[in-house]
Amino acid sequence: MKNLKPIKTEQDYNQALERLEDIFDAKPNSQEGDELEILGILIEKYENENFPIELPDPIEAIKFRMEQLNFSQNDLANIIGLKSRASEILNKKRKLSLEMIRNLSEKLHIPSEVLIQVY
Repeated sequence: MKNLKPIKTEQDYNQALERLEDIFDAKPNSQEGDELEILGILIEKYENENFPIELPDPIEAIKFRMEQLNFSQNDLANIIGLKSRASEILNKKRKLSLEMIRNLSEKLHIPSEVLIQVY
């Protein structure tokens, strides 16, 4: 395995990406295949620490999921209560309650950590 080491700097990161590209088609269970796997883990760790992906806005996540499921505002109202409440939520005039968060998470399969964020 060619000089595997932790990725600590942007230069280390760029070198790791270059090496990854060089051995990208390595056969599994070969020396280069093992290096590819370890290098991928190191790169992922560095990216997660240095380029974190923010969670989406809770209301935008609800709207996105509704669009995916072809849900109307009436469908949302059936999940969280009244139609007027659904409108207030979608227009950010009302905050999500704990019960709404639980229902949305369960029925729309939106992670609760997305829904509990401040907006």
